[in-house]
This record gives sequence, structure tokens and C-alpha cells, in this order.
Amino acid sequence: MDELLAARGFADAARPRAGGVAETLHRLVGDWQLLADLSFADLLLLVPDEDAEKFVVVAQMRPTTGPTVYQDDLVGRAVTARERPQLALALTEGRICREGDPVWSEVPVRQEALPVRVAGEVVAVVARDTNLAAARTPSQLEIAYLRSANDLAQMLAEGSWPYPGEAAAEGSGPRVGDGFIRIDADGVVAFASPNALSAYRRLGHPGDLSGHSLVAVTTALSGRVAGPLGDPAVLVTRGRTPAGADVEAADAVIALRALPLQLDGDHIGAVVLVHDVTELRRRERALLNKDATIREIHHRVKNNLQTVAALLRLQARRVGVEEARYALEESVRRVSSIAVVHETLSGSIEEAVSFDQVADRVLTMVTEVAGSHVPVSRSGSFGVLSAEVATPLAMVLAELVHNAVEHGYGPASEAGAAAGSVTVAVGPGADHTLSVDVIDDGRGLPAGFAIERSDRLGLQIVRTLVEGELAGSLSLVARPEGGTRASIVIAIPTDRPEH
Repeated sequence: MDELLAARGFADAARPRAGGVAETLHRLVGDWQLLADLSFADLLLLVPDEDAEKFVVVAQMRPTTGPTVYQDDLVGRAVTARERPQLALALTEGRICREGDPVWSEVPVRQEALPVRVAGEVVAVVARDTNLAAARTPSQLEIAYLRSANDLAQMLAEGSWPYPGEAAAEGSGPRVGDGFIRIDADGVVAFASPNALSAYRRLGHPGDLSGHSLVAVTTALSGRVAGPLGDPAVLVTRGRTPAGADVEAADAVIALRALPLQLDGDHIGAVVLVHDVTELRRRERALLNKDATIREIHHRVKNNLQTVAALLRLQARRVGVEEARYALEESVRRVSSIAVVHETLSGSIEEAVSFDQVADRVLTMVTEVAGSHVPVSRSGSFGVLSAEVATPLAMVLAELVHNAVEHGYGPASEAGAAAGSVTVAVGPGADHTLSVDVIDDGRGLPAGFAIERSDRLGLQIVRTLVEGELAGSLSLVARPEGGTRASIVIAIPTDRPEH
């Protein structure tokens, strides 16, 4: 639709009115399923050329309440004013055109043209085409639908619908078939569909709604106060504000949406759509409770890990044997790297983390624990990773950076300790993989080093995590210019979350 509007000039910022027209047409298309269903008709949005001799279909909608006229997609097709003279009449005269006998395609079709008015100017036309093959004596429900459809069509021609300033509908609110109520200018129910009656009976209303004030019935059921409190449900049931709200009573929840009807500036009533969303809201609350529980679990795990790390740190300070103290400090680092992941997960509603934040905290933690003054930096982005990947990757990153700092340069207090830097380079690999290189310019690897024969606990942990849990590969090689490059390539699920 955007491309077609741009081709007709409606999305060109150089035209003063273009932005407002394009926005209004988008809002119309976002909400015109309502008009199609109330009309039992197909809708085509057509934009004219400069001479109004040709119209291009930029959007199409089929009804869910009746048979369609068009089996094919007509978007992008051109129609001449000679083929459909009603389009040109609606555009030039600014009125709804219903003249003419039904036309025959594969079925008999009644064609109408509805002008779309924006800021006092008719800028497009909606073709409303009704399949007459299934025509029969209309019921009270169908009469109420058609009456409301005609009111909305007249508002479209006057420029008062779509409602100015209202956001485009997202298609998630009540629909015509869910439940339909027509109220008059005083808010009294003139007609309520069977589905609407069922929804209100589930709230606890025992009888019919016709002849009753909708706001009075709703406030009595829900215990709301029908006063100047700005309560959303009260505003909706009065039918004077285009808005939506939920009403809850008797362990049931219904969603309401009001569409005020105005003709020639006078309020003549409203359509109120009703949908029983009890089970939907129950599932949403269950998911929210589940999410809150998961976040609380991550928070408690983080606290417990931090407690374990603090106890190990205290124990390390009391140990006189250097080797034992070093082992305890390494345990503190490993436990703390896992705690960082759980802390990040505790603040997210998703079981995924933006790993750049985790990586930066792990790098800072490693240099602080090692007591090193070697700067450690990161280039590239890890993106968003699932918890199953983030936890082992945090430990792997901590081990590799610690090895680079400790074995590449030695402690800062050590005589002859080299000055240098460590870089963590991240980038996407082939076939949904992630490549991570930890590069230092330190002492390099000892002669005859082979990772397969290394007995270092840190490297053994890294190999186990990379090859076992991350389904990846690990290499550790000397750089020709001096220093070491530790490289890992891990598999990333194809449904990896984006930023």
C-alpha cells in the first residue's frame, strides 16, 4: 500500500497535504474490517490519478459476515472512470453514489462508491461491492448491521471517520461477530446481538438489554461509579468517545469498544462491540504470573550465587596456602560470572539476554579479581542470546580472558610483568554461528603447547562447555606478531531473538 500511495503522490513529503492523507488512509485500512462486516460487502480503496480518469486499487478487504465478490487480489489493478462512473461521481461530487443496476460478473453485484474526505477534500474513493447471490429477507441483526454501516459510510464521506487523532487499529479488539450493540443518542440500547447478550449474561445480567441504559447496566454489574471519574468502561458505554475498555464481574471479563456515530455534527448514537475475553485474560494473567515467578527464581539464584561467592572470598582471605587461596579465587570468578547472567535474566520478561551487557560486566569482573592493570576491550556485538547459551558462554569468556591476562602478562606485582592489552572480537560466523576471539599481545604460548594435552582446569572447563553445551569448537594458537589468539565458534539457534 505504501508503494502505491507513493506512486500516486500521497506519501510525498513535498506535498503539504500528503502526510495527513497517507496517515488517514492507513487508519481507514487498519479499521475497515468493521465496515466490510457491517455491510456484508467487499471494500476496495481506490486512489485517482491527476485527471480522475483512472483509479488504482491500493487496498482490499473481504467481509467475514457474508460471501465475497472477489476471489482474486485486486491490489495494484487500475480501473477507468468509464468502467465505473460511480467512482468519478463520488470523487467530484463528494457524495455516496448508489445509482445503477446490479452488474454481473460471476455473481450479481451491487456497486457503491463512498468518498473519503480528509480536511474537507475528497482524496480517495471506497468501492463497496455486495454479492447479491445469497440475498434474502434480512433479519433484525442484519438490519441493525446495515443501518450502522450506512452511518459509518456517511461519516467517511463527511470526514468524521476514521476518527481524527485515533491510532490505527491493530486488529486485536472486538469484532462485529463477537457481539454488537447499537445505542441511541441517550445511551439506551436499541439492539443487542445474541453474542452481546451472552457476554452480558456471563457478567450477571439476567435479561435483555434493549430499552436499558448501557452505562447503567454495566456500572451496576461491575460496581463502577457512573460519575465524572474518567473511568474507561463508563466512557465507552456512554458511546461518546472512540475507545475501548475491559469490564470485569462475576469472574468474567468482556472487552468493549465504542464507535460514536455523528451525522452533520450531531451525535446520533454509537456502535458498541462486545467480546467475551474471560479465558484470554485468564491465560494472560497466568503467563504474567509465570513470568514473575521465573524472574523471581533468577533473582534468588543470583542472590544465592553471590552469597556463595562472598563465602568463598572470605575463605580465600583466611587460607595461608597460596595454591589453595588461588583455587578459591578462581571459584569466586566462575560463580560470579554465572551470577551476572541470572541477574540480567531477573530483569527481563524473556528467557534471553542482551549479552553485550553481560560480557562487559564479566570482563570488568575478571580484571578486578585478577588484580590486573591490562586493559580489556570488546569489539563487535553478541546480540541477544538465550539463557541456555548465555550461561555457559559467560563462563567460557571469563576463563579465556582470565587466561589471557594471567598467562599472557602475569600479575601486576610480578617483576617484569608486560604491559599490553586484551581484545574480545565478536562477529557472526557462517551457517548461524557466532565467532568469538580473545586476542592478547603477551608472552604467547609455551613451546610444544597443545590444548588437547593441557591439564589446566580452566581450559578443561572451556573445552567441556564449548564442545558439550554450546556445540562449538575451540582453538588456541600463537600469533605470528606475538601473543595468543583463543577462538571459539558456537552454534546459534535459527530462531535467535533480535535486538
